[in-house]
Amino acid sequence: MTDQEIIKGLINRDNHLTEDFFFVKCRPLFFSVMRLVFDYEVEYDEMVNELYVYLMEDDASKLRNFQYRSSVYQWLKILAIRFFIKKRARMIDDSTQDTPYNGQGQESDMQTEPSAEYDIERLFEAMPSKRYVQVIRRLILEDCEPEILAQEMNITTANLYNIKRRSMAQLTRIALNDIKKYGK
Repeated sequence: MTDQEIIKGLINRDNHLTEDFFFVKCRPLFFSVMRLVFDYEVEYDEMVNELYVYLMEDDASKLRNFQYRSSVYQWLKILAIRFFIKKRARMIDDSTQDTPYNGQGQESDMQTEPSAEYDIERLFEAMPSKRYVQVIRRLILEDCEPEILAQEMNITTANLYNIKRRSMAQLTRIALNDIKKYGK
């Protein structure tokens, strides 16, 4: 398939071509770019979906402006690096060691069970995606409005719900492994 056919298919929202291009042909390219840009684990599907939305903004203006001076893969690599660097800068800063949730002003089970907060923090530490931890903290522990958090993260609310679902699945797997390991 030629670069012109790829760009035309993407602009025309050809589902088969789009899925094959982003999730098969460009997978190694995007993985290498993500490893280059992010020093923590990011969700491949989430990042590629956001890149796709970016490419399709304004009636696919970025795709329409591709001038075929290089291969579509070389062009996309540069564009993806720039996009992911900007994305990284806008993501929630999870480099602090402070726990945003301190339970002040709320009656909770954590106040009656001192080890509960420790257990939650230990499970959070075991989670490979610190972004997932931040989503759980903000949405569940801090009861942040999804629309507000989505805006802070510069993502759609629908995407935030997907991240929350994956976050909870990851936390559940870790908690179940913890139960098996420690027999609690």
